Amino acid sequence: MTLAPRSSYFSLAFTDKSAKWKGWIEHNSNNNRSDSPQSCFARLPRRARNPTLNLKETSSAGPRPPSVMVLGVGAFAHGTAQILKDAGATVSTYLTRNYGHYPPSLAGATYARDRFPSPCPLLKELGVDLVVPMSIDWAQAPWGEELLGLNVPIFCPTGEGMRIERDRDFARQTCEGFHIPFPQAHLAPNRLAAEKLLEEHPLPFVIKNPLCSPTSPIHTIVCESAADTRAWLRHIDYAEGAFLQEYLGRREAGHIALVSGGEIWSLVTNQEYKRAFAGNLGIIAGAPLGGLVEKDPADKYGLARELLLPLRPWFREVNYHGPIQVTAVRRQNKWHVIEYNIRTGVTSGAMLLRLLANPVETLLATAQNKTLAPRFVRGRNFGCSLTLAGYGYPYIQIQGPRLPVEVTSPLDCDLWWNEVASDGAAGLVATGHRIADVVAFGATLDQAIAAAYANICKIRSLGSYFRPDIGRTLWPPGSD
Repeated sequence: MTLAPRSSYFSLAFTDKSAKWKGWIEHNSNNNRSDSPQSCFARLPRRARNPTLNLKETSSAGPRPPSVMVLGVGAFAHGTAQILKDAGATVSTYLTRNYGHYPPSLAGATYARDRFPSPCPLLKELGVDLVVPMSIDWAQAPWGEELLGLNVPIFCPTGEGMRIERDRDFARQTCEGFHIPFPQAHLAPNRLAAEKLLEEHPLPFVIKNPLCSPTSPIHTIVCESAADTRAWLRHIDYAEGAFLQEYLGRREAGHIALVSGGEIWSLVTNQEYKRAFAGNLGIIAGAPLGGLVEKDPADKYGLARELLLPLRPWFREVNYHGPIQVTAVRRQNKWHVIEYNIRTGVTSGAMLLRLLANPVETLLATAQNKTLAPRFVRGRNFGCSLTLAGYGYPYIQIQGPRLPVEVTSPLDCDLWWNEVASDGAAGLVATGHRIADVVAFGATLDQAIAAAYANICKIRSLGSYFRPDIGRTLWPPGSD
């Protein structure tokens, strides 16, 4: 089921503001070469050279391509920037954190926040047409309000729309108001209140920070018994309180859509493998160890129909336009919302963009709140992402040396580097605990998984590992 009017897939209304790149889209609409997975990084690319700020893009061949600035670091920013570049955009990255700087530089110019305290002057000087944040923390940055004042399209909801991810109890209340199933949940300001809640409701709870942020005092702790919950309540930081959400089991799945022009456009159903080790064992890692996506504009598993479509009046009321991801658990033949995210996701984002035949056009139209016309690459129905974890992961307190990272033979799929840097010669060294993401696609799920595993074996670093069981559990959506 496609939730927007079907006719809107076939036309895209451009405003005068977008006229400067309309001709570019028309010129490039038939030049997509992505009928099969691209061979990316068969050899290590030379680092992109930063342009000086006073350079403007001009071309005697016709309209200049759209200029896109990614806000982020590591593999998420690397993959997003490279895919948009492959689709014809001019890309740059504003580095929002103090790690993962090298990978985005392989796609285009990068600007570190210690040298450029704000991206806003860069946006003006470079004539940026679209900003793509990798995280919601941009809105709380000192330059967040200034960025909004520039009126540069942002591929992210703003204002009240951000609360659906940022404020967990707001998401609960919103679901309640629109009769969307949501687990029993409670806000506790301190440990005494949390322990009292557990006495009144002796259930297993997932413990989360009430406000979602990369720097939250509490990162999600999944407890599978009341005793687990009681033990953890003694060891968390209550600086912002605690959000206790009833644990409903492991039958999770997600769905990613775009909201634009008052409509909801289903794109993919996804799965994230959040536990550190095979068999879904070990702790919940800081980011998933793997993931799957399935092209799903018809919403075959009902996640959009049950958990997104009822929110359409709210989306329209707050002028929401941007990505929306819902993660849910299947229990008693019904989907229950676990959380909403206003990003495409660390694992799924790059896969989603590769499935689209017109990613630049689609992201820009979404940021401008226009009617969308997403098109998918023929024959590319599934994606599989595998993370190569480095020495000590997921126990990040363990710090190893800068170990060499070797690519033993060319890859024939996407390779997005994460916490690596140049060794000063022709190689790479690991600078953190997550080395790379390997992403492959196929007409079938088995093809995508097989291609990903065939390629991740071509990367070596001492003490590194990857999960060997992606796709064996938790798929199809709603499975254990």
